[in-house]
Amino acid sequence: MDDIFELHISVELNGQSVIEALAENIDFSRQQLKRILQSGAVWHESARGIERIRRAKKLLKRGELVHVYYNRQIQETEPLEAILVADEGSYSLWDKPAGMLSQGSRWGDHCTIYRWAEQVLLPQRPAYIVHRLDKATSGLIILAHKKTTAAAFSKMFEQHQIDKTYYARAEGECLFAKLPFEINTPIEGRPALTRIVQADYDREGSFTHLWIELVSGRKHQIRRHLSSIGYPIMGDRLYGANNIAVDLQLRCVKTGFICPQDGVQKNWSVAEMEKPDRI
Repeated sequence: MDDIFELHISVELNGQSVIEALAENIDFSRQQLKRILQSGAVWHESARGIERIRRAKKLLKRGELVHVYYNRQIQETEPLEAILVADEGSYSLWDKPAGMLSQGSRWGDHCTIYRWAEQVLLPQRPAYIVHRLDKATSGLIILAHKKTTAAAFSKMFEQHQIDKTYYARAEGECLFAKLPFEINTPIEGRPALTRIVQADYDREGSFTHLWIELVSGRKHQIRRHLSSIGYPIMGDRLYGANNIAVDLQLRCVKTGFICPQDGVQKNWSVAEMEKPDRI
């Protein structure tokens, strides 16, 4: 078989299992097929719509479709390990490492933070993404474990009711007339507000420690905003950093909100990143 392929299987018999449908059409061992299922690369299309399918023994109906999106490189990638910060039952907080995905694709989701949580949390629960961190960004991320809780968090994010503070290392000495300093340049035509609340220059490393409050949440917002004023984040290959010998120096270090379960203010924090060996 090719290293990358798509396959769309039309079910011919009522009561055929997913694993049987896959085995008839893909020259892989049963163990390999089960791994593809568990990695989230197989989708089931029925009258109810299209959704990922993981159960090998699930029975299918005639006329339904099974879609397979196989990429050997993705399949062979081992997930990174996230650290559980707090388990609140209907939601949890995690310290996501840089390099871990927030969301999967049709080619799989086994390297995502939500799939990691589903596999390691006890008792096991489904996990739903309510906001995202860039793949290259580390730090605090919230996962919901009930659809109602996910909806509550989504509304809280829309209404800017969740506080988030990021730590970044920007190249050179960042000079601001006063703090807090706000950047409100729209991103892709949508309002965006980044607030820098603290800045400390490191003369030895020739970079500035920044603590940043993210008021809105656009794609790559902090990275874009800092680059737009001439202070790209160290390691940012997309937005103009000169020093790309290190990983992106951006981390979500604090979050706080009124808990949707009990109405109590909750606050969490994680340590800032260690200074890289190569500056």
